[in-house]
Amino acid sequence: MIHADTFNAFVDRTFSFLATDYKMTQDGVKISGNAFYDVRYQDSAKVISISLETIEDIFQVILFRLENGKLPDYDDKSRTIHLNQMTTDILPTVDKPEFAANNRFFQDIKPADKTEELILKSAKELRLCLRYYNTTLEMPTTHR
Repeated sequence: MIHADTFNAFVDRTFSFLATDYKMTQDGVKISGNAFYDVRYQDSAKVISISLETIEDIFQVILFRLENGKLPDYDDKSRTIHLNQMTTDILPTVDKPEFAANNRFFQDIKPADKTEELILKSAKELRLCLRYYNTTLEMPTTHR
């Protein structure tokens, strides 16, 4: 099991592109004992939650579109998008050179265990997906 400090540090490192490329700020870290860890990044339009529930071994990356500066209800499918849905929609359309460039971006990050491997995989997927989602969380008609 990954310790909270290790989780937070590895998330900060692997998701650093949210700050550098998207000007998002870390909006907080929530630690509930050794059972739940959540790191959030936010800008004026959205919040990205990166969380691990250690008891059930559930790792999630969720993008929430803010409404009047507030988080939507978790069940609001129009304003809540899970990374797995983004990857289903987008990754089949990404070409091999873009995957290769994305892999090079992360080449210096070496996961120490299965949890860190999952975090790194999710960061890679999110970075690719964010290139094709606009701020309203709608699919654009064409890729850049």
